[in-house]
Amino acid sequence: MNPLRYLAIYALAILGPIGLALGGWWTLLLPLTAFGLVPLGEALLPGTGGNLDDAQEAEVLQNPWFDRVIYGLVPLQWGSVLLLMLWVGNGRLAGWEAAGGVLAVGTLCGAIGINLGHELGHRRGAFDKRMAKALLLSTHYLHFFIEHNRGHHANVSTPDDPASADRGEVVYAFWFKSVIGGWKHAWTLEDRRLKARSLGRWTWSNEMVRFTVLQVGAIVLAAAAFGPLAAAAWLGASLLGILLLETINYVEHYGLRRGRRDDGRWERVRPVHSWNSNHPVSRLLLFELTRHSDHHANPARHYSVLRHFEEAPQLPTGYSGMVLLALLPPVFFAVMHPRIDRWTQQSPALAA
Repeated sequence: MNPLRYLAIYALAILGPIGLALGGWWTLLLPLTAFGLVPLGEALLPGTGGNLDDAQEAEVLQNPWFDRVIYGLVPLQWGSVLLLMLWVGNGRLAGWEAAGGVLAVGTLCGAIGINLGHELGHRRGAFDKRMAKALLLSTHYLHFFIEHNRGHHANVSTPDDPASADRGEVVYAFWFKSVIGGWKHAWTLEDRRLKARSLGRWTWSNEMVRFTVLQVGAIVLAAAAFGPLAAAAWLGASLLGILLLETINYVEHYGLRRGRRDDGRWERVRPVHSWNSNHPVSRLLLFELTRHSDHHANPARHYSVLRHFEEAPQLPTGYSGMVLLALLPPVFFAVMHPRIDRWTQQSPALAA
């Protein structure tokens, strides 16, 4: 119930700027920690399925520090992006050191830029939504604000959702399906919204038009201010953050499917339609994103009160470890397919 425990991400996040400042092999400090020490820690620390009771949930939701911890990461994320561009632009980071800096900031783009943009994008308040868009802009993934909330959550664990992976689908092919399919569907969603208001696609009321102009304008401004190499470094970090997020998307619903109702429509989303992980390190570093089963069954719940469900399928480790597994498809399949088989024996409708 203590919001200060989520400050753990700050300890990890500042490794990025520290590595950029020190240069050399230090630029790899953050990614080596995130994908070396963190998976090791999760292999040693068991997860817990404990939940807050109603009184504790009410207390947590009234505590403003659970939100302030997130807001403080917005300037840290943008500061890391600007620092990368500044030092690549002036030649302080070049060659493999610049590549290490791109890898470090790319890790932050996924873990902070898109992840917390996702959390705040589900909120109703205007300030939270502005902060969500600011974070998503830092990794050039603004269409996620539309597609995730209005597309993915409606179509999750069905063939209609490009961000839900089929059994046997390789993550490298999934990247193309999810990124391109999600971007195209965001345009479709905006077309539908505008058509209901008797407006066409090419209007400033179309958020996809505004997002495109904003993102192109940001990279042009970055190139003018810091130089084309710096702008390329930002784009590279953004791409890495996007692929990190999409690899997590791949894991979160891999091989699970919602069943059809008698009327032909998909059944409502339940905790069994998302993979869950209670491993404590990922829970803290990713603001409970790993309790994904409750998030999809109840999208309006804040990260601080997400719950464990016994009926939800459980991942063997936290997200850092699962990302590494996903990048090795034969190993990933060997680990995940027996787990899918066990769950689909309990509920055949879950089979892909």
